[in-house]
This record gives sequence, structure tokens and C-alpha cells, in this order.
Amino acid sequence: MRITTVGLDADDTLWHNETIFRLTQDRFRALMADVAAPEVLEARLAAVEKRNLSLYGYGVKGFTLSMIETAMELTGNAAPARLVSDILAAGREMLSHPVEPLPGVEQALAELSEHHRLVLITKGDLLHQEQKLAASGLGDLFVGVEIVSEKDAGTYARVFERHGTGAAEAAMCGNSMRSDILPALEAGAWAAHVPYPLVWAHELAEAPGEHPRFAELASISELPAWVRTVAQA
Repeated sequence: MRITTVGLDADDTLWHNETIFRLTQDRFRALMADVAAPEVLEARLAAVEKRNLSLYGYGVKGFTLSMIETAMELTGNAAPARLVSDILAAGREMLSHPVEPLPGVEQALAELSEHHRLVLITKGDLLHQEQKLAASGLGDLFVGVEIVSEKDAGTYARVFERHGTGAAEAAMCGNSMRSDILPALEAGAWAAHVPYPLVWAHELAEAPGEHPRFAELASISELPAWVRTVAQA
């Protein structure tokens, strides 16, 4: 089986992301401690985020706006200016957080790029994702970068057709079962799941079981060998 193209997710596959969101949520809880109990705050923030996805999309800027909106709702539209300022400061710190590739990423991508086209396929804010890729030092390894509003089967079919020889001869690797694995398999590609310790609730989904094109890997370091195995089958 020929594999010409390998797609890779960015956040929590190539570098840390959810950890930064969780730390900011901890900071938000501390800022809102006198307003709402932690469980009430978390439930309201989750609901606001979900409601706003179709408006703001994925990423830090949308998350920051959702925190402000949550604060306004829980204070009866009377959030102090200092609280709003502190939330905005937390969002700016997220945007400027250092980017460092996760263990094994650089070596795995360098090895894969010798024989395959690498395409970055990620959701999120266009400018921020471009900045993170540039800061990571991995940009030269990719022949294409696709920053999309949503990852579904149609997205993967178009991306793998544009940058390769179609989904049937492509493999996708990522940490999100919902966004990286299931829709890639639906499009006809191969898919390798590399877990990250923390997963945003919105990205949770059941694994595809015994799907013949699916693999669960312990780390991204195993990806080149898995791709070779698929290609030799």
C-alpha cells in the first residue's frame, strides 16, 4: 500500500496546547472565586465556549472572549473593569507562550519528510497557528499548511487531494479522536492516534475499534515505523 502524504495535527500533537488552556482556566477560577463556585464556573464556561464555536472558531482569542462573556453572565453584566483586564492579560500570555516541540517530534518529522509529503492540518486562529509553526522551527518540513475552521471527512479529502494523491494514499496523525482520527478514516485515509495526557471535552470520542486503517501509538516516535509498515503491506 503506497503512502504518499502524511497529515499531522499541530496542538497537543507537535507542541503543548491543552496544558496552557488548563493553566489559564485555573487562573480564571482564581479570578472568579468570589463570584461562582468552581463547578458552576466550569459548567458555564463550557456552555459558553460551545455556543461560541460557530462564531469565534477555535483558539485562544475565542476562548478569551468566552471567559469575558462567562464573567459578564455570572456577574449580571457587572464585571469590574479590573477583572476584564486580568482576563485579557491571561489571553495575551497564552498567545505569547513559548512553543517547543514535544519529545520525538523533530526526529519523527525529519524521518518522515525523506519519503513523504508532510501537511500540517490544524484548527484555530490563522495568525496564532502560523506564529506557533514559525516559532517551532518545524515549518520547513511541511509542503503544505492547512488551517481550517473544522476537520471533517470533506476537509481531509480536499487536503489530501490538493497536497498528495488522495486520501486512500494518505495517513493522518493526531491526538484528537474526534477531529484527527474519525473523519480521516471516513475520508478513506489511514489514521494514527497519539494520545496527549489532557483532552478538551469537545474533542472526546470513542475509538474506531478494529478499523483496519487505524492504529494507536504510544508516541509520535512510533509514527515513521508504522507508516513504513502500512506502505509495505
